Amino acid sequence: MSTPDTPNRTQSGGQKANKKSLIDALELDTRLLGMIGAFILVAIVFNVLTDGRFLTPRNIFNLTIQTVSVAIMATGMVFVIVTRHIDLSVGALLATCSAVMAMMQTAWLPQFLDLPLGHPLIPWLAIAAGIITGGVIGAFQGWLTGYLLIPAFIVTLGGLLVWRNAAWYLTNGQTIGPLDSTFQMFGGINGTMGEFWSWVVGIAATLAALAALWAKRRDKQRHEFPVKPLWAEVALGGVIAGAILGLIGVLNSYQVPAARLQRDFAARGETMPEGFTAAYGLPISVLLLIIVAVVMTVIARRTALGRYIFATGGNPQAAELSGINTRMLTVKVFAIMGALCAISAVVASARLTNHSNDIGTLDELRVIAAAVIGGTALAGGIGTIYGAILGALIMQSLQSGMAMVGVDAPLQNIVVGSVLVLAVLIDIIYRRRTGKG
Repeated sequence: MSTPDTPNRTQSGGQKANKKSLIDALELDTRLLGMIGAFILVAIVFNVLTDGRFLTPRNIFNLTIQTVSVAIMATGMVFVIVTRHIDLSVGALLATCSAVMAMMQTAWLPQFLDLPLGHPLIPWLAIAAGIITGGVIGAFQGWLTGYLLIPAFIVTLGGLLVWRNAAWYLTNGQTIGPLDSTFQMFGGINGTMGEFWSWVVGIAATLAALAALWAKRRDKQRHEFPVKPLWAEVALGGVIAGAILGLIGVLNSYQVPAARLQRDFAARGETMPEGFTAAYGLPISVLLLIIVAVVMTVIARRTALGRYIFATGGNPQAAELSGINTRMLTVKVFAIMGALCAISAVVASARLTNHSNDIGTLDELRVIAAAVIGGTALAGGIGTIYGAILGALIMQSLQSGMAMVGVDAPLQNIVVGSVLVLAVLIDIIYRRRTGKG
């Protein structure tokens, strides 16, 4: 028998179905939307608490260069956690790679290859040595985990102690610097692209993103998969273009101080023209992060290695039975993580203009937190590169905002730790409700 409220229930159910189908049709990532919302909320709150200083071009510029080092390592941590492992040694490995590169620049290359300080080959040979060092150490830890079956937690916990002190011995506990001026360009404010080239990169990145969006739609149509409505694709493209060009616009609005411009002109033996101004623009370190993110995303989505990584994380036994060499896969994943630690070491030491003993301290916790906050499941099989980068940005925004407000460092770490636990809890609840974990 029908009841008077039956039509209302039917109508309500139909509305819910329509809403659900609309979300499905637009292919909206609710986790990504949640993270973007959380970042916007954090930015607004700290902007109010700091009387508008948090969202100034200067602070946004500083926020971007402070995020790069952790974000680069977080992209590699996604692969590690997806395969159901963990790497606690990334901060110590960063220190070892930084020590190797610093010694290469200031001692080993000048002594053994007789290259004078300032030689154009020195920074590039140092970077190559650092990346090789990171990759070899990472592969060794992966071999211990994959072939000797020592839990990654134990291997990398030991690595945390070993590599931190190996860095100390390489430098005899001394701060090594100043580093090569070309090398320092990867650190942030010492290496920026200027206003013109920043716009060139921004426009190129926008066109590439829109082309990728259109190619994805055409690929789905070719295979007769459902696609988003055209208006939704246009709207998404507009949001992406606005985000990229908006960031470039903000970075280009941060002007180089007049005193620094005068010093630069004086160093060239020139006189600065009256009223001359210049913008910092896009930091080279941020461009490096973008390149790493694109490469890691391509590996994750477009290569057999990426498919093997996610298949192994989803079901290791089934992956092995299907013919995937999961042991060698573990070696490859940790080797990638080690190489990314070396790239992060370039950014971190270049930003400081020297190698110090405490470089990378607690970075392992920040990197793991960024990956987890970005949606990487500790149970394995699920994670995104862009999510990890956004997680790193949220983490750095919290720390930067609290520092600007005047929160003590111990309390900052308490807040970061609490956010990490809360993020895991939210992730567990989300996967239970959606059936994705």
